[in-house]
Amino acid sequence: MGKLIYAANTSLDGYLEDESGAFDFSVPDEEVHAFWNEHERGIGTSLYGRRMYETMRVWEDDDWLTDQPAVVREYAGIWRDADKVVYSTTLDAVSTARTRIERAFDPEAVRRLKEESTADLSVGGAILGAEAFRHGLVDEIVLLLCPVVVGGGKPALPRGVRADLELLDHRRFTNGAVYVHHAVRSAT
Repeated sequence: MGKLIYAANTSLDGYLEDESGAFDFSVPDEEVHAFWNEHERGIGTSLYGRRMYETMRVWEDDDWLTDQPAVVREYAGIWRDADKVVYSTTLDAVSTARTRIERAFDPEAVRRLKEESTADLSVGGAILGAEAFRHGLVDEIVLLLCPVVVGGGKPALPRGVRADLELLDHRRFTNGAVYVHHAVRSAT
């Protein structure tokens, strides 16, 4: 059975994006990129909302990768090797391999997907992540706290959901970012 892991880069004050929608504060250096590569190797299926999918689909294209460091090119391969489910009512078609569209988030279907999976699953994006939290589907949280305070924007964690957590791991990076990994003991 796979675990559903909510993973995100966030500002220290808890935002995925600042008030203008920018997330440039979370662009990883090579050390952080290598960390995310290792994390993503264990993911068999990624669940995305439309906006997160549109951000991530850049990894399908090789053209921009030729001048990138090896760690960045490696991530593209890891991303391509995972299955992807995009939840969208507006997206007509997908432009990446191993990807399917679901028109509605069905908690029971996600539970079955977890039960049938031999690898972990990830959920990305604030809106879809919040739905997974609200339905008690998130098993673990992996956050990379970036050394910046942005003062507002899109919250990384859902409002109105309580989750009791157990710290599984943590690490400090040279660039000042801090990784925290928690198991969700209970959520209400």
